[in-house]
Amino acid sequence: MRRYTKQLTLFLILAFTVVVLSGCGKQASAPAVSDKPLKVGVTAGPHAEIMDVVKKVAEKDGLKIEIVEFNDYVQPNVALSQGDIDANSFQHQPYLDNMVKDRQYDIVVVTKTVIFPMAIYSKKVKSLNELNPGATIAIPNDPTNGGRALLLLERQGLLKLKAGVGLKATAADIAENPKNFKVKELDAAQVPRSLEDVELAAINTNYAITAGLVPNKDSLAIEDGNSPYANIIAVKAKDKDNPMIAKFIKAYQSEEVKKFVNEHFKGSVIVAW
Repeated sequence: MRRYTKQLTLFLILAFTVVVLSGCGKQASAPAVSDKPLKVGVTAGPHAEIMDVVKKVAEKDGLKIEIVEFNDYVQPNVALSQGDIDANSFQHQPYLDNMVKDRQYDIVVVTKTVIFPMAIYSKKVKSLNELNPGATIAIPNDPTNGGRALLLLERQGLLKLKAGVGLKATAADIAENPKNFKVKELDAAQVPRSLEDVELAAINTNYAITAGLVPNKDSLAIEDGNSPYANIIAVKAKDKDNPMIAKFIKAYQSEEVKKFVNEHFKGSVIVAW
């Protein structure tokens, strides 16, 4: 009986050992956790500079970012749509909306990033309240920037646009102009040069900088974080709830990145979160 018991005990020990070793074998053959980096497309210049800082912040949280730089505004969305990158950061909402409409991309916005603000400048008056009736206001003559300028003027109470015209507003859509301001439409690059001849001018950041203007210092009014032209991070719709994207957003909207934007660009670029 004792001999039988010993044999049974030995058998159970051997069986248990086989099971344990078998389990260990299965764990050893399981695939390792992937450390594949998040590929983020940006355009050369400010967006790339900001993303360098985001990358360093993200690494502290265990997220690797691979920055993929583009030299035009079309390819970042093409690459995202084709799965060559996981996200992009270079465009504002209206631009993406047009691309999605035209090309049927399954791309969505997950958050705002920064604004290259349009602002109102003057060399004739020190505040908008000083404007006399009949004053001339210069705005860009292209559809996107012209509408953007008119919306900014409307938010300052200088005029009122027809209901529903939205981002595609033109000078013909001005519904109320109580002080009879004259709206002068010029090529966007020429608007800064008109400052000597007009009372107000709505100027894009890139042209303002070229003219030696600092948006948040020299302007009488400026777009803020609520601007529909805030730049955004875009991803494929299926990835909008991906934990890696959540980590990416957290890194982008960190205090370190905010400080870099404010100090490095000195008001030419402003945060939108």
